[in-house]
Amino acid sequence: MHVVVNAAMSADGKLSTHDREQVAISGEADFDRVDGLRADSDAVMVGVGTVLADDPSLTVDDPDRIAQRGDRGDPPQPARVVADSRARTPPDAQILDDEAETYLVVGERAATEKVERLESTGATVIAAGHDRVDLSAGLDALESHGIDRLMVEGGGELIFSLFADDLVDELSVFVGPMLIGGRDAPTLADGDGFLEGFPVLDLRDVEQMDGGVLLRWDVA
Repeated sequence: MHVVVNAAMSADGKLSTHDREQVAISGEADFDRVDGLRADSDAVMVGVGTVLADDPSLTVDDPDRIAQRGDRGDPPQPARVVADSRARTPPDAQILDDEAETYLVVGERAATEKVERLESTGATVIAAGHDRVDLSAGLDALESHGIDRLMVEGGGELIFSLFADDLVDELSVFVGPMLIGGRDAPTLADGDGFLEGFPVLDLRDVEQMDGGVLLRWDVA
């Protein structure tokens, strides 16, 4: 599976404010770029924290891109994936609507009643790992469902975990012309942090956009 992590952060590396309020970091050009990334992906993945904070739909907006997906034999929309160890995704979350197929990757100890409630919405629940989601096993399971190109849109805990498990192939980051601050504000890669074995990034290109800069790396 090819995994592309994409994010927008402030110049000081924050994804949102310390109280998880979403901030408009990028503009129309970057929004269109992200829409294109989604259209080129088999699935778009977020962590449950992003679902709880932002209630995203993770769908492609451009009608031409939707039509192009159909022309190449793909569903109109990429599948949505949530890494959700304890099955905390609300049953009325946008990600569970009928716009596209949804997969929830949960831990084996997730409460049965929560799992059954999510399955009743039509979502496919995949158990991978015990207390926490085993991302390597989860991605293997997704690959068995035909997902070969996965776009990851956050948050910082999920991004760190994917890097820690050596599962990321590309990283694209829009750095916006603003400061957010806050020692508790989420960053691009939260989690425990690395003490050694730091992931090595090979810079592929740099592009000015929306008053900021887009950085693209391949992961060595």
